[in-house]
Amino acid sequence: MQTKKLSKKLSSLLLMVLVALSLPVLALDDESYITADELRLHLDPGKLHLRSSAAVIYDLRDGQVLFERNADAQRPVASLTKLMTAMVVLDAGLPLDEELIVTRADRDTLRGSRSRLAFGTRLTREDMLLISLVASENRAAAALGRNYPGGIKGFVAAMNQKAKQLGMMHTRFADATGLDDDNVSTARDLVKMVEASQRYPLIREASVTAKSHVTDLRSNWKIEFINTNRLVRQKTWDVEVSKTGYIVPAGHCLVMSAMIADRPVAVVLLNSWGKQSKFGDASRIKNWLLSTEKRVARAHGTLASAG
Repeated sequence: MQTKKLSKKLSSLLLMVLVALSLPVLALDDESYITADELRLHLDPGKLHLRSSAAVIYDLRDGQVLFERNADAQRPVASLTKLMTAMVVLDAGLPLDEELIVTRADRDTLRGSRSRLAFGTRLTREDMLLISLVASENRAAAALGRNYPGGIKGFVAAMNQKAKQLGMMHTRFADATGLDDDNVSTARDLVKMVEASQRYPLIREASVTAKSHVTDLRSNWKIEFINTNRLVRQKTWDVEVSKTGYIVPAGHCLVMSAMIADRPVAVVLLNSWGKQSKFGDASRIKNWLLSTEKRVARAHGTLASAG
């Protein structure tokens, strides 16, 4: 009887393995599948007019760069830093329900930026992560770094170690917020950070939250906020990870991963001309990819797949 049960379990397991192994093959044999290599043959960089001085568009499925501009130029990255901050906090396995207190040590002495979080505000570590990723709250990011083992010095060391582990060889971090313009990276390196951040469910969920609130545990006061990336609030976009950034030396910045024509794409835009230019560039990239994908799909007779 036990032998029959074992045989049945093994048969079921074998079937599951065979099905799992067949999935990539079916995807590759699907006539609607357009590889990044083929798509690149039809992409015309001259038709993509971006207002960002550095940019990379990267096919996450095939691991191919679809477009690049000044991809290896090292620049300040402002609050894009907060994606690395979140990864380092989560890697440490610190209790997400632990209460952290915003203190005067968390104030912005570099840029004088405003904050929703008054001194004395008490939030859980998870809520500090949420408001730092969604609303780019600097005091929350600073509090996360300050409450790391070894304090902010240990936290920055962990950030730089994480960057090395990810192969971000032209990246350096100096604080947890991105206010320090010694936080520098390249568009090519930032693709690696975006790709890595997708492996964290909390980052995926929080960074694309359109609007939310946290509760100050000291006063039970609700603090509401919206995402700094307006694209996550638009139904025409399927964004999976997102972060914006701005300080004067960095210009306006945006990194995100999104599904465009069923293709997972990482987009990095640095030093956009104006506050809204990064969003305009993202839309121009989307239209550029969609129109090219549709043109190739017509040639394949698979237009429906690129809609």
